Amino acid sequence: MNKYELALVVSAKIEDEERAATVEKAKAYIERFGGQITNVDDWGKKKTAYEIQKMKEAFYYFIQFEAEATAPAELEARVRIMDNVLRYLVVRQDA
Repeated sequence: MNKYELALVVSAKIEDEERAATVEKAKAYIERFGGQITNVDDWGKKKTAYEIQKMKEAFYYFIQFEAEATAPAELEARVRIMDNVLRYLVVRQDA
């Protein structure tokens, strides 16, 4: 199993419940593809480096997990089409 981190930038224009549901959905995808979540960092609302879809602020989440090598591609394919996710990135963490 490899260690990965999923960075999610979630829209600031949605309600708290909807934002929490978006993050839970991403976590469920990780678990569906055989991953085990080790840590979730909620950075809260931050200013973005540049305007994304006419928004200057967004919520940032960093989810660390362990999974097989095939999981990140499957995860990215699902997160890519989520409505409230503005940006995402899955990176492998070095040991």
